[in-house]
Amino acid sequence: MDKAKKAELIKEFAVKEGDVGSSQVQIAILTERIKGLTAHMSANPKDKHTMRGLIRMVNRRRKLLRYLNSESHDEYTKIIKKLGLRK
Repeated sequence: MDKAKKAELIKEFAVKEGDVGSSQVQIAILTERIKGLTAHMSANPKDKHTMRGLIRMVNRRRKLLRYLNSESHDEYTKIIKKLGLRK
């Protein structure tokens, strides 16, 4: 992920001006990184080191989503719909 894409995600999901660390922003950035690694894993299925990193990212995103759901269910449903995570 390049700087422009990351800045775009931060701008789109920021809760307030200058926000770079809220749960929404972290979830959006992790989702983008997970998409990239998923594509890499489909091309390189024996890359166990990348698989470990991918699993860590998915678990971290899951924990952040659980936290966001407990704090604000409305924000949780908004970000799920925006990112298209659950069906």
